[in-house]
Amino acid sequence: MDAIAVYKKLTKKTKIVLMYVKNIIFAPNKMNHNPFSKVRANLSGGYTADQWKLFHMNSRKRKEYLSEFDWYKSRYINEPFDYMLNNKVVATEVLKDYMHCPEIYIIKDKGKILDFGDGSQIDYDTCLEIIKSIGEVIIKPHRKGKGNGVNIIKWEDGSFIFDDKKVGIEVIVDRLEKDNWYISQVIHQHAYAAGLYDKTVNTIRIITLRNPNTKEIEVFFAVQRTGRKETIPVDNASKGGVVCKIDLETGKLSEGRRIDSLDVYETHPDSGNQLTGVQVPNWDILKGEVLAAHKKLPYMELIAWDVIVNEEGIHYICEANTSSGINILQLWGGQKQSAMGDLFRAHGVIK
Repeated sequence: MDAIAVYKKLTKKTKIVLMYVKNIIFAPNKMNHNPFSKVRANLSGGYTADQWKLFHMNSRKRKEYLSEFDWYKSRYINEPFDYMLNNKVVATEVLKDYMHCPEIYIIKDKGKILDFGDGSQIDYDTCLEIIKSIGEVIIKPHRKGKGNGVNIIKWEDGSFIFDDKKVGIEVIVDRLEKDNWYISQVIHQHAYAAGLYDKTVNTIRIITLRNPNTKEIEVFFAVQRTGRKETIPVDNASKGGVVCKIDLETGKLSEGRRIDSLDVYETHPDSGNQLTGVQVPNWDILKGEVLAAHKKLPYMELIAWDVIVNEEGIHYICEANTSSGINILQLWGGQKQSAMGDLFRAHGVIK
């Protein structure tokens, strides 16, 4: 093994150790698990305290459930092609050849603001004028996940609206000055999704993977995410959103669950609208579209697609991720012995 390979291997191991410390040992204990059980969870394969309580964990269940640490290690499964999906701008530019993607208008990187319309470098004033001309946009960081740094900006009746709150121009400028970001098209959701909870855009997370046993790419799992008043404007489960499992055959929703609570919901906790049994429109078409798109990227072993169904029933890929948080997949049972667990074993993530 040459020096460069040794360096890369050590760097990767160092990152994994740091992940363990930051995301397992110092993970938020939202469900108020006792300190002794928290330490036990952390040392028993890298489970968080919340996972231990949420899944009623014990030594036997460790054979059934993937841990949070397993998920973090799985992020390397798609190497060296994982960068393509980790960068949301690059992912959009690649995926728009295969599926509908929201149009990107502006990008900010290394202090430069670039207009995607004509490629020119622009200033904040011009950026604001573009937002006004479009009327409604979404701003996202290039690489952050879990709904962090995502905001909706509107220009309406001569005022800026920031995540449904009327604000002064200084609030928008302050947001534009932070981080690296991109601004893209807002997709207005289908009536079925708005009917779950209309204060957030409610997306589908659908996972495709290459089954290590059959060697074929398949649709593995899917959930419908819905926001809550505490999560506006996003629907992420990590923020407190509600998740329903989607039946892969019928496209109908199960009851709702959360990853930070033991509560179960037949109806949405804020809107009171029905969750269980709601039908995702054009479900078979969506499955076919993501499956066909993944087959165009055969070097990717696993893709977690975030899909918005628009008002006309057209499917838009708002993000495609190189891994998926496993808690939302295990609310209805462990996945360690599933095709995903087999994929993790095939790539040395778990034994």
